[in-house]
Amino acid sequence: MTEQVDVVVIGMGPGGEHVAGGLAEAGLDVVGVEAELVGGECPYWACVPSKMMIRAGNLLAEARRIPGMAGSARVDTDWAPVAARIRDEATDDWDDRVAADRFTGKGGRLVRGRGRLAGPGKVAVGDEVFEARRGIVVATGSKPQIPPVPGLDSVPYWTNRDAIAAKEPPRSLLVLGGGAIGVELSQVYARFGTRVTVIEAMDGLIPAEEPEAGELLAGVLRTEGLTLRTGTRAARVRHDGDAFVLELADGSELTGDQLLVATGRSADFSGLGLDTVGLDPSVRTLPTDGRMRVAPGLWALGDVTGHGAFTHVAMYEADIVLREILGRGGPDADYRALPRVTFTDPEVGAVGLTEKQARDKGLRVRTGCSKVPDSARGWIHKAGNEGLVKLVEDADRGVLVGATAVGPMGGEVMYGLAVAVRAEVPVATLRHMIYAYPTFHRGVEDALHSLWSGEVRP
Repeated sequence: MTEQVDVVVIGMGPGGEHVAGGLAEAGLDVVGVEAELVGGECPYWACVPSKMMIRAGNLLAEARRIPGMAGSARVDTDWAPVAARIRDEATDDWDDRVAADRFTGKGGRLVRGRGRLAGPGKVAVGDEVFEARRGIVVATGSKPQIPPVPGLDSVPYWTNRDAIAAKEPPRSLLVLGGGAIGVELSQVYARFGTRVTVIEAMDGLIPAEEPEAGELLAGVLRTEGLTLRTGTRAARVRHDGDAFVLELADGSELTGDQLLVATGRSADFSGLGLDTVGLDPSVRTLPTDGRMRVAPGLWALGDVTGHGAFTHVAMYEADIVLREILGRGGPDADYRALPRVTFTDPEVGAVGLTEKQARDKGLRVRTGCSKVPDSARGWIHKAGNEGLVKLVEDADRGVLVGATAVGPMGGEVMYGLAVAVRAEVPVATLRHMIYAYPTFHRGVEDALHSLWSGEVRP
C-alpha cells in the first residue's frame, strides 16, 4: 500500500526537523523519517555537548591564568561533572523523546527507519511507501570521513561521538586530523590532563582557514603541552590490545591509549535511491539551485548540499525550503558571507573568502592585519590574549570579501565583519566608523588602517 501525504522529510537533524516542524505547523500532512535521533548530530554528539566540554576546559585554563594576575589558584581536574552535564543536560542520556514529541506536537508524524527514494515523489521506509503530493526534502546529513589508512578498519578507534560520550579522559590520545573538530577536542582533553598528539597531513592546523590563524593556534597549543605533527600522513595503524601504534609516512611511530579520527565529514548517499529519480548515486553532494531544488518536487538541505557542514547552514537552507514549499517569497541562497567558528581558545571566527580563495577567484586583493595583544583591550586582558584580525578586500570594488577574527570571543567579533561582507559595506565607510574603546572588536579598526596602507596584489 502507498500512503498519500503532503511532504516527506528524510533526515530529522536540525534542518530537517526545522522544515518538517514548520510545514506541520502550517497545516500540511508531513512525515519525518529518522533512523537515529531526532535532532541529529548537533545536540547529541557535536555542537552542544562539545561546547559544554570546551566551556569546562576554558574554565580550567582561566584558573591557571590567575597567578600573576589575581593571586594564586590550585586546579584539580575532574571529568565527572563534564560527562554528567553532557548526559543529563545536553542529551537526556542520548534519548530523543523531547525532540520527537516537539515535532509530533506540531502535527507531524515521525517514522523511524532509513528512508530511501523509490521513484519520483515516493519514499520507502521498510515496507511502507509514502507518496508526497507537495514534495520530498533530503536532509540526511553526513558521517565521519575515515581515511584509507592500512589497519584502521580493524582497530577500535574513536570518532567524535566516542570522544563526546567518554566517561573519563584517556591518559594519552592520538588525534588524526587537525581541522576544527580535531583541534577543539584535542585542546579540551589536554586541559584535563591527557597527553595529546595531533597529526595533520597538511602543513598547518585548521587548513581551511587563513594560515596565520593556524600558526597562531599551533603556538598556543604547543604552549599548553600538545604535540603537533603537521605535514605528515599516517601510514599504518595497529592496536596491541592496550595501546594504539600509529606509523607515520616519515617512518616515525607514535603510541597512545586512544585514537581519535577527526579527518572531516562527508555525505553518504548509499542506499538513498538517487538512481530512482534520475540522479547519479556516486555524487559527493546534491547540486541545488538557489531555492534548494535538486529536481521538480525534490529539495535538499544541510550537509548533503556541500555548502558547509554547519548547523547554521542547515537552518538557513531549511528556511528557504520552508518558504518555497509554502509558496512564500524570499531571496535565493547566498553563501558569500558564510560564517564559521572554531571554538578553541583562542576562538577562530571567519567569514567569506580567505586570501587564497579570493586570489584563486581572480580578484585583486589587499589585506590588512592587526594583533590582539597590541590593542588596548588585548593589553588589558593580558593572560590568554593571543589573537589577530585579518581582512581581505576586493581592491577593485573597495569591499571586504573575507575576514578572520582570532582571540577571546573571536566568534563574536566576527559578527560585525560578517555584516560588512554580506552587505558589501565600503571599506571607506568601515574606516570612518566609531569603534567602542576598549573592546576586542576595536582591533578591526587597526586592521583597516593596515589594509589601507597595504599594497594591492593579484
